[in-house]
Amino acid sequence: MIKQIATDKAPAAIGPYSQGLDLGNMVFVSGQIPVNPETGAIPEDVEAQAVQSLTNLKNVLAAAGLGMENVVKTVVFLSDLADFAVVNKIYESFFKAPFPARSCVQVAAIPKGCKLEIECIAVR
Repeated sequence: MIKQIATDKAPAAIGPYSQGLDLGNMVFVSGQIPVNPETGAIPEDVEAQAVQSLTNLKNVLAAAGLGMENVVKTVVFLSDLADFAVVNKIYESFFKAPFPARSCVQVAAIPKGCKLEIECIAVR
């Protein structure tokens, strides 16, 4: 059975998709952009954007009863690969070894002009 995950502690979907889907043993979290769910604000710098995106990801996982330790795979989308080292520093503060498998790619554009977006797969 597929259960939709929804929380007001992460930005609402801006299209026809769910914040996340819970399949029982696996949870898929849609890409989280750095929108503050309380204010709608987007931080200016990539470091603050990374913190907000990962916080949003963490909050969607929490709505499914999971934590960052349950994450097995992430995909990080960057608008500028030159931000890789800065984002890594923030990313590392949200996860512990063994770190999730990860892909990181530069893309042409991210919704709302954001500098990054992060999605994940987690397991129970």
